[in-house]
Amino acid sequence: MWLITHASYDVSTLATHAGIGIATVSQHLAKLRLAGLITARRDGRRTLYAVEDPHVITLIGQIFDHIAPDGSLAPDPPR
Repeated sequence: MWLITHASYDVSTLATHAGIGIATVSQHLAKLRLAGLITARRDGRRTLYAVEDPHVITLIGQIFDHIAPDGSLAPDPPR
């Protein structure tokens, strides 16, 4: 999800970046499309996937703001 909030990608590029198989990525993308979280559009023979809903983009950004570089939860910012 984080990758496709920044640009459109095809399934093989997403699989390469995620380090998992194309079939697995394809299954995840299908479920995300059914949930209405991502969109898909044809570009020749490829299908490109993206997140176009600004609310979803904001949510993904907020999730990653709470993850520290080491993968643990980041501390809350000072109030």
